[in-house]
Formats: sequence, structure tokens, C-alpha cells
Amino acid sequence: MPPILALAFYLAFIPHQGYPYPVHIDEWVHLAYAKALLKAGSVSFPDPFLGERIITISSNLEAGFHLFWGVFHQLSGISWLTIFKYFPGIIFVITVLSAYVLGERQGFGWEAALFVSLIPTTVGILGPGFLVPVAMGLLFIPLALFLAFNFRTVWAYLALFLLISFLLSIHAPSAIIVVILLAPYILLNLKSNFKHSLGITLALAIPFLAPFPWIVAKLLPTAKELFIPKSLPTYVSFPRVLKEYGYLPTALCLLGTFLLAIRGGRRSYGLILGLLALLVMLVSFYSFHYGLSIMYERGLVFMMLMVGIVAGAGLAGIRNFHLPTRLITPLRIPSLVGQHTGKLLCLGLIGLGLALAIPERQDATYYHIIDGEDYQAFVWVRENVAEEYEKAILEPWKATAFAAITGKNIYTRIHAYPTSKDNEAAKFLEEGASDTAFLKENGISIVYTEGEVRNPDLVEVRDNVYLLKGH
Repeated sequence: MPPILALAFYLAFIPHQGYPYPVHIDEWVHLAYAKALLKAGSVSFPDPFLGERIITISSNLEAGFHLFWGVFHQLSGISWLTIFKYFPGIIFVITVLSAYVLGERQGFGWEAALFVSLIPTTVGILGPGFLVPVAMGLLFIPLALFLAFNFRTVWAYLALFLLISFLLSIHAPSAIIVVILLAPYILLNLKSNFKHSLGITLALAIPFLAPFPWIVAKLLPTAKELFIPKSLPTYVSFPRVLKEYGYLPTALCLLGTFLLAIRGGRRSYGLILGLLALLVMLVSFYSFHYGLSIMYERGLVFMMLMVGIVAGAGLAGIRNFHLPTRLITPLRIPSLVGQHTGKLLCLGLIGLGLALAIPERQDATYYHIIDGEDYQAFVWVRENVAEEYEKAILEPWKATAFAAITGKNIYTRIHAYPTSKDNEAAKFLEEGASDTAFLKENGISIVYTEGEVRNPDLVEVRDNVYLLKGH
């Protein structure tokens, strides 16, 4: 297991390797929200970007994620840059370890851990290499299945209830995925162990109804969304994700499904049918465009998790294979080879899988929003520019990071794609930031640009940093 855990950390660390700042724009957003929450001392706080509204717990369904990391940062004293650089890998190591715990009970622990460690990180679907809610939610899926499959006590149901409650507070789609995965297992136990099915059902359902009353208000609108066709995301597709994860794990998942079906038992069928339920949801959205876009986009990561776990069962089946004695002598196969045929095949498949996966993970491309010069300038603004200078205008692509670092508002920012407002900001900077009326009309008092500034009302206080006179 230690080599597998080391591999998991390394693969999750690749996006941050050689870059000391958050990578994905979602990481910058979560950093800004966590800092704003801490500053306000409440889960309701002013929008840290535009400052035009109050973010409340009913509109920020990932508040638990921001609160968790904010409190962790405060208690540990670990810097934000260190947290975003190293903790994705640490969380993924625990995720892989939880997959091992789930699989070990059924005889394929390290095999499941190995294939889970190969889950890729991409800009489109995110993944374990970024410090985002879906990566943290990934950790709890194997643990939820482990509790449901192996324990039938009140304490187990309480633990499952707390786990789902926490998932709902940090990332609601993760909690919904647990429900989808465990629904077939609940049905399997209805006749033979009704109390167990009831216990799991209550542990899954109560968090949606009791601890978070604002969730109830969203249930009906969300249900209506299921029947409205959606367009597919242009940056990610179901077949493409299978290709990125690898055809070998997918093939071994098919073998694992067959072997688990032969083995039988509610735990084996629970894994198979849970994976099938998840695949039906994803394929339905991909083929018919009905469902929730966020469940499709984030569900692809959970699909790879489940494929990896079941692929572990397939690899374990190969490991346990050996040639019948009656074939070894006629074929003149060395007895040692014949007795360990499965293990040799297993080693070959592992080598092939790693040879294909590791270089592909290493060659993946990730964008960087800011460089070291930007970061130093933003830190300088945070520490030296007075509070009355509240709003800045700068290249919209860098604006999210500026707000996260400085704690000051921005005129506009690019998140997914440029808007007309972003284009307006870019044009203003290209024209030398010369329109003072535009600055005053929009309450802008800070300009950050590497381009030429042709405005006598702006004073350069640091390289690329300008303040509006008389503000």
C-alpha cells in the first residue's frame, strides 16, 4: 500500500508542481469565499468579488467547505498557499486509503486502491488534483459504502447520517451521489433485512430534510429541472472521460462486474448495481440531455471512482488465476510459472496500466491565472493600499485572483467565458485607462495593468498599480 499511496499523492500533486499558487479558477473562488467568511465571522458575508450582494448560506451550498478550510487555516496556522498546494494530494491519499478499506473486506483492497489512484484531474471535470468540494466529497463515497455494506448498528447509521450531513454542507452533488449508489443496496435488503434498509434510508434522507431547511426549498425546483432538456457541456463528454481514465481500467471493471456477479452476495450486487445506477444517470444525460448538468459534470469523477473500485475486483480475479495442473505438463510450462500465472499477468497489467497512465497525467496541461510578479503586486496592494480604495479594474482573467489575495472588490472577472462587461474592461485598459468618468461612475479607485496608462488622474504607486487621485 505505501507505494500506491505515494503514487496517489504524486499524481494529485502534478497540477501544482512547480507553481506555488492555486491553479484552477474554482480554487481561487473558494479561497476568496473562505477568507470573506472568516473576515465576516459569519456564513453570511458580502460578495468578495463585486460586492453587490450578500452571500447567504442558502445561496452558498458549499459554505461548509469554506468554513472547514477557514477554521483549519486559523487553527493550524498553515498558510493558504501551502494548503492549496499540498492538501489536494493529502486528501486524495485518504481517498485511496478509504477505497482500500472498502475493497479489502471483499478481497481486492490494494487493487481497488491502485485504480482509484489513477483518477485523472482535468480543467473540465476537476478531480483530485484541485482543492475543490468535489475532490473532498470523493473521499467520503467509499466510507459511506463501507458503513452501509458492513455494519448494522445504530452507531453505523448515526455515522452515515453525520457523513451525509457534512457532504451536504460542503458539496450537495456528493451527497446525492451517495443516495444513487446506495439506493439499489437498500432495495436488495428490503425483503431479507428491512430494518437495515430502513436504517440506511433514514440516515440518507434526514440530512436533506432536517439540518438544512433551505435544502427543502430547493427540492421541488430541482425536481422540475430533471424534466427540462439541457445542452451538453462543450468541454467534457462521457466517452472522452473514459478515454482519459484509461481503457484498461474500464476493461478490468467489466471483468470485475462479471466476477462479482458470479460471487454473489448483497455487497457484491450492491457495488455492481450502484455503479450501474450511476452509469444510467450519466448515460441518460449524455444521450437524452435530461437531468442536472452539475450531476453529470461532477458525476463523471465519481464514475471513475466506482469504475476503479470494481476494476480492483477484476484485477484480483486475474491475480488469483492459475493454470490447471493437467495443462502445465502437456504444454511444458515451468511449474513455477503455471502456479503463478495469474500473479505474472497481474504484474504485467499493472506495469502496462502505469506505463500508459503516468505519462498521460504528467503531460496534462493546466492554465495559470497569475505569475509571481502579479502575486507580489497583489500582496502589496493588500498590505499598503488603504481601505477607502475599495474597487479595482484589471485584466478580467486575473481579477478573481486579485480579489482572493487583496480582499478588495473588482469591476468584473472572467469565470467560464468573457462577458460584455469583461470586454468593456479589456477595452478600457487597452485605451490607456484614460476615461476618468468611467472610473468615477463605477466607483473604481484602483487600476492594475502592465500596459501604458495615459490618465493624469491616476497616480502610479507601485509598478503596474495606479490609484485614482482625490478618491
